[in-house]
Amino acid sequence: MRNELHSSFILHRRPYRNTSLIIDLFTLEYGRIGLVARGARSKKSNLSGLYQSFIPLLVSWFGRGELQTLQKIEPAGAAFYLTGKSLYSGFYINELVMRLVHRNDPHSVLFDTYFNTLKKLQTTPNIEVLLRNFEKCLLQEIGYGLLLEYDANTGEKINNNGYYLYQSEFGPVRVTDREQSGLIVSGQTLNAILNEQYDTRSLAEAKKLMRREIAHHLGNKPLKSRDLYLQQQNVL
Repeated sequence: MRNELHSSFILHRRPYRNTSLIIDLFTLEYGRIGLVARGARSKKSNLSGLYQSFIPLLVSWFGRGELQTLQKIEPAGAAFYLTGKSLYSGFYINELVMRLVHRNDPHSVLFDTYFNTLKKLQTTPNIEVLLRNFEKCLLQEIGYGLLLEYDANTGEKINNNGYYLYQSEFGPVRVTDREQSGLIVSGQTLNAILNEQYDTRSLAEAKKLMRREIAHHLGNKPLKSRDLYLQQQNVL
């Protein structure tokens, strides 16, 4: 079974045997897949520069099962040039896709969002906004989208001036006591996430909410990219 020249990005790679690599790809049409790239680490290989993250690729492969075989790899555009905070943010979204997207489960909307996020990370100063928007799209695409428009108990539209207890896999419930246990967020923040328009306060609250929701689906294993970045600054 052969698959010819599909739009892809490398999420992760690791050595395999003497000269090969196992690469995890995020593809437009097939979602996340794993391939063996035979001879990719060989000194004779003239394609070693392509086995990196953040390069738009066209990839062909063949085989069956969980781990298939790379047949052809070529660039589909210039590499996205990420440095500093942007580079760590790229590692972060790669790890989220690796951890939360099932193999062979295509998500074209998420793929487009991933592409555009990498593109904007090259130039934007608003990295946190990009990450919150990517996280929102990711949760939506894997079936755990945030309920942002209505109170989960009453069905009433979220009030910009209200406060809500956000319960994972249920949604926001309006509260009058902001001191009660649990994650309390303002209606303004829920609307900010919905409309992707933030001020300083709503962005800080959105970060807390997204961290909690992402952690809920990741389980107990921490994100390596976040631990690495926290040694520098607290953005992810």
